Amino acid sequence: MAEKEYIIPYSRDARKRHYHKTFRGEVVEFMVQLEIRHEDNWKEVVRYDCAHGYAHRDSYSMTGKMKKNKLHLRFEDALTLSDDDIDDNWENYKERFLAGGMP
Repeated sequence: MAEKEYIIPYSRDARKRHYHKTFRGEVVEFMVQLEIRHEDNWKEVVRYDCAHGYAHRDSYSMTGKMKKNKLHLRFEDALTLSDDDIDDNWENYKERFLAGGMP
């Protein structure tokens, strides 16, 4: 199995954490999340993963509320979607999160 893990900084207080594992070229595990530094702590804002055996998106608020949305996608497609979504929308997600909302 091959694993890749990295962090991409967007600004000094926003970053994307990316992890995926492949087996024979197929994605078998993944996690991509946007993290915002708030009061010297990194907080998860949006996370895509397959932790429960299916692809899904978790959105968080500053107060810790969480909303889960199931993605009816193969892991490979969900991984591509998650990378693209966070790359394209991180600034909007950050603003909503800091304003007390949920992305």
